[in-house]
Amino acid sequence: MKILSNLGIVVGVGALLISCNDKNLTEVQVPLPEDVATSVQMGNPSDVIANEGTFKMIPLPYSYGALEPHIDARTMEIHFSKHHLGYTNKLNAAVAGTPLAKLTIEEILTSLDLENKTLRNNAGGYYNHNLFWASMSSKGGGEPSGALSAAIIKHFGSYNDFKNQLTETANKQFGSGWAWLVIDKTGKLSVVGTANQDNPLMPNIGVSGTPILALDVWEHAYYLQYQNKRNNYVEAFFKVINWNAVAKRYDDALAKEIPNTIQ
Repeated sequence: MKILSNLGIVVGVGALLISCNDKNLTEVQVPLPEDVATSVQMGNPSDVIANEGTFKMIPLPYSYGALEPHIDARTMEIHFSKHHLGYTNKLNAAVAGTPLAKLTIEEILTSLDLENKTLRNNAGGYYNHNLFWASMSSKGGGEPSGALSAAIIKHFGSYNDFKNQLTETANKQFGSGWAWLVIDKTGKLSVVGTANQDNPLMPNIGVSGTPILALDVWEHAYYLQYQNKRNNYVEAFFKVINWNAVAKRYDDALAKEIPNTIQ
């Protein structure tokens, strides 16, 4: 940056200031301030602890930044340490001192009274997010293999047909909600969508099945990075899907067991 002395003429970066006291202009060099690097410090997922209660915060199996560039670290930190933690704490408060405190999250969901909105929203939020985190990996992406791949081809026609259906369901979900790959009691795979924090384990919501893959399409899952371009976020999700974990849940469901959401 250059300043013309006695005039206060700042040339280049600053404003132009002129003094009328001196007709002889002398140019002097004024150093610019050094650039200050700015960075946002990320926390550690394992440091996020729920209030005392039945349900715990299960640490992410990867760092907040592990899914970049597909899902950014800041979004992951806020999503996990704020939104998910909030659902967990409210769920613990809702079941405290009741028989529900002795049940698993799956047992709570399958016997849910839909009129209990506090339990519905927060039990759903807890289960859904745990499955969502476990559905992703820094080494994910690609296509499934083995029995799961064969089942997808059998029930959808091809992997691309499955991908198109999940993409369409996610993008067409009005407002907040989820897109799911589920398996029913006969072993059939299908793609379904739910609003808000509902999920296919809940009774009488119009869809059913055991979820084996979850895609969060609430805006807080993507807005910092993708703004209103949900379709870009959905496309990025396919690049981080943990197909090994999805295949494990598929195998568990075939064995007539509701799979643990974290396996």
